[in-house]
Amino acid sequence: MHGTIDGFHYGAVTPVAAYLMACLGGALGLRCIVRSLYHHGQSWRPGWLALGAASIGCGIWTMHFIAMIGFHVRETTIHYDAGLTLLSLAVAIVVVGIGVFAVGYRGATAGTLWAAGVVTGLGVAAMHYLGMSALRLDGAVHYDGVTVALSVLIAIAAATAALWAAVSVRGFTASLGASLVMGLAVSGMHFTAMAAVSVEVHPASVTAWPSTSSTSLLLPMLLGPVVFLLLAGVVVMFDPLLVLGEGDWSREPAKQDAAPPVRAPRSRPPGPRGGRTPRNRDGRPTRPAPGTPAPHGTPSHPERW
Repeated sequence: MHGTIDGFHYGAVTPVAAYLMACLGGALGLRCIVRSLYHHGQSWRPGWLALGAASIGCGIWTMHFIAMIGFHVRETTIHYDAGLTLLSLAVAIVVVGIGVFAVGYRGATAGTLWAAGVVTGLGVAAMHYLGMSALRLDGAVHYDGVTVALSVLIAIAAATAALWAAVSVRGFTASLGASLVMGLAVSGMHFTAMAAVSVEVHPASVTAWPSTSSTSLLLPMLLGPVVFLLLAGVVVMFDPLLVLGEGDWSREPAKQDAAPPVRAPRSRPPGPRGGRTPRNRDGRPTRPAPGTPAPHGTPSHPERW
């Protein structure tokens, strides 16, 4: 018999929390990637790119399983295989890392961007369906092929847009807006993929059991990626370059103790006594005796008295 699926068992709590975690991972990842592009000779680019990839991957994975907390089948209890669940986390980080390192070193050229976007998008979709394969219930899970294909296309488009934003968006406000769009795209991919799910419950398990075991397993597993995202947020907060952007930190600070510019002395025409004009006691210039040649640099005509 067909199982009764409830994808929003806790109302808007799980989808909103999942969206916020996807936005957090996207925002931290974008800022770390932007940091790797500043001052190439002074920053450890592979480290920043790895931190950005891990942040985005953890954000996507955390979004998926927070949303899965709200997924219930009324007729059966849901469990998760811990090994496959953790493997899906590794897949998310690795495939995002491939795309991030590709555009981080080769730039956002058309060929690199599309190739990295397709690989990363397929990896994100693989992470989702690998996480779904960790689902354990007394029945069989089926998928609608058209909806699955649509979810994969959304994943590729979201990954390509995220990689383009990672190397093209610089300002903090612009990165924040890009992360909100990324969170919306990733969440849209997840819920589109979940719309393809149908469950065929085994006849022997037609009993309304409370499905609480999935929450008790997922919450401890979510703790690690959430703590990692918080630590990555601390790294971002303590690096002023990430927050203020290139416009405020690429300029050299003005030197406060620089000496004022020295003005060149004004030139005076040479004359007797080092260029001074001889004067009387009352301060008026002395009149040369008749027939005396005028000194060099003085006017040829006598001054009028």
